[in-house]
Amino acid sequence: MTTAESILERDDAGQAQPILSAEGVGRVFETDAGPVVALAEATLAVHPGELVVVKGRSGSGKTTLLNVLSGLDRPTTGRVVLDGVDLTTADEAELVRLRRRSTGVVFQAFGLIPVLSAAENVELPLRLLETPPAERDARVAELLDRVGLAAHAKQRPTELSGGQQQRVGIARALAADPPLLFADEPTGQLDSVTGRAIMDLLVELVHGSGVAAVVTTHDPLLMARADRVVELHDGRLAAQQRPRGRHAAD
Repeated sequence: MTTAESILERDDAGQAQPILSAEGVGRVFETDAGPVVALAEATLAVHPGELVVVKGRSGSGKTTLLNVLSGLDRPTTGRVVLDGVDLTTADEAELVRLRRRSTGVVFQAFGLIPVLSAAENVELPLRLLETPPAERDARVAELLDRVGLAAHAKQRPTELSGGQQQRVGIARALAADPPLLFADEPTGQLDSVTGRAIMDLLVELVHGSGVAAVVTTHDPLLMARADRVVELHDGRLAAQQRPRGRHAAD
């Protein structure tokens, strides 16, 4: 299923189908001290063009939730459907294909490869997809320009500021034109000014391009820009809310 097909698919009432749906998802880790419940009965649906923020204290299960929703980890119970694929029953090869084509992940610690330039880091997902070189080069140039780093294409991560590295990470996450973006504390290591710039970029991508995004954060400013805020407490999703000032028609 292509990105466009995912976004344009509608139900009988004319509403866009969710790009991501999780029903009763639980994740239990076995430890020497006994089982640890990281997630319990989590249910969530995310639609194209929607920015959903997950908030919660450290250790509340936010990263585990992202890992399960993105297919990096399998739930112990429940069901996750991402871009029409049931992650619960998909085999490993199908999960790899899905992660490469349907999702992009932005990490708090940037996750860039130090020996590669900014352009080479962004190019990596396209190489894995065996994208033709000319198309690859054009896509990388387009993305670096989009995140304001066209002049820094040849620089390595150590030659870039924290905000610039995060922009490279966002460009890399978007390289395969995925319909869904996951970001784990994307402003957590940035100062307030840089964090606001990254926040503006994420909001622009979601509301301007129809990409859906699930973002974990402690940042109240990012929460205020979200379409929905979901609170995670001890592995359980609490009541969902719209930030004050946002409306269903936004």
